[in-house]
Order: sequence, then C-alpha cells, then structure tokens
Amino acid sequence: MLAPLVLASALGLSAAATAATPDPIADTRPTVVLVHGAFADGSSWNKVIPLLQAQGLNAVAVQNPLTSLEDDVAAANRIINAQTGPVVLVGHSWGGAVITQAGGNAKVKSLVYVAAFAPTLGAHSAADTTGFPAPPGFAHFIADADGFLTLPADAIARDFAQDVSAAEANLIHATQGPVRGANFEQRVTVAAWTAKPSWYIVAGQDRMIDPGAQRALAKKIGATTTEVPTSHVPMVSSPEAVAKVIIEAARAAAK
Repeated sequence: MLAPLVLASALGLSAAATAATPDPIADTRPTVVLVHGAFADGSSWNKVIPLLQAQGLNAVAVQNPLTSLEDDVAAANRIINAQTGPVVLVGHSWGGAVITQAGGNAKVKSLVYVAAFAPTLGAHSAADTTGFPAPPGFAHFIADADGFLTLPADAIARDFAQDVSAAEANLIHATQGPVRGANFEQRVTVAAWTAKPSWYIVAGQDRMIDPGAQRALAKKIGATTTEVPTSHVPMVSSPEAVAKVIIEAARAAAK
C-alpha cells in the first residue's frame, strides 16, 4: 500500500503546486511601460511606479540608450513585447517621440504624454516647438565631441527641475542620460496617436518645452488633457497627479 500512497501524495502535491502557480497568460491587466526622456534615466519614474503598483498595475521602466530614435524605439519594443497583456505606453519629454513611434505596436492600447513631444507623421521633435519661445533651458546644453548633450547642475536646478529639492536635483544631474543631439531631428514613420486614445499632461511651469507648445500638441493629438503647475519633471515633483492620469488611461485600456 505504500507505493500507491506515495504516488497519490506526489500527485496531490503536483496538483497543488500547479494550482498555486498563476497563469501569466490569464493576467490581462494593462502593464504600464514608462519611457524616460533626455537628460534622465528610468529612475525618473521612481515616485510614480509605487503609486501604480498600489492600484494593482504592473509597471516597467525602459532604459533608453538615447543614441537614436531607432535605438530608443527598439528598447521600448523589447519591454512591450515581453508583456502578456495590453500596454499603456507613457513617455516623458523626448520619450514622447519614442512612444509616438513605438505606440504602433499592437499591444499598446493607449498613450500618455508627460510634458512631451508628439511629432506628426513624417516630422521630427524639433518641429513641435516651432513658433513658440525658445525655452530657457535650451541655452545651457553642453555638447561633447560626439554630439551628445548634457545639462550642468545649475541648469538642472534652475530650468529642468526647479520645483524639487536640492538633493533631488543633484540626483537628476548625477543620473542623467546624455542624449545625441541629432535625435531631435529624426523623423517618425509612425504616429500612433492618430489611431490610439491619448492623454497629455501639460507642465505649466516648464522651462524645457514651452507650456504653450505643450497645450498645442495636446490639442493636435486630441488628447484628454490635464495641466499641472510644475517644472519639466511632474513625475518627480507631482507624482500623484501623473499617476492619476496614467491610471485613467489604464482603466480605458482594460475595457
């Protein structure tokens, strides 16, 4: 009788283990994929991610190489393609150009632009600010011999993130990703916002992308728009407001 009992016990344990293992394919909750901008890295979303997780959402931050539009789109698509359910694609600043192109991925159900570029099909990011005042932060780029741009610490504190603590501004400066200047003149071949619902967060005190340009972009893409009185980095200085909009987009994607 021992052998049958052992077999029955083993089968019971196997069945229990199978029952306890979640089926990832069955999880159709939207995953929020977060795409950072220039002069930043994935840590720029550190305050937003826990707020999304608290609402039961998966959240993953892309690490953009910032070497070209194609490279950044490829980095975003690697994360998007790894998900088993629908995706809400969020882009900050330069990341808006990335999600405009990468948003053509069939898994992407909605787009969220955070103080971001949103190029028209065949256009580049630089065209998004034509006709608007040059932002103060543009005067302080430092270019290296290979054409990569960074911002000095004083420009981060004054123009990029003027509404965060000195300690946070220092962290942003220390972790910023140098961006290839030519990226801003690369043209998108997909404009996902023409086919997918979009949300836009305007940063009303932005000194890197003119707030008026942001309002015009939000109107152009037909986005559901929220304005917050922040610097260029609302996800750092006002993460609750940013998370609220992303959660709204996620609810729409889940329907």
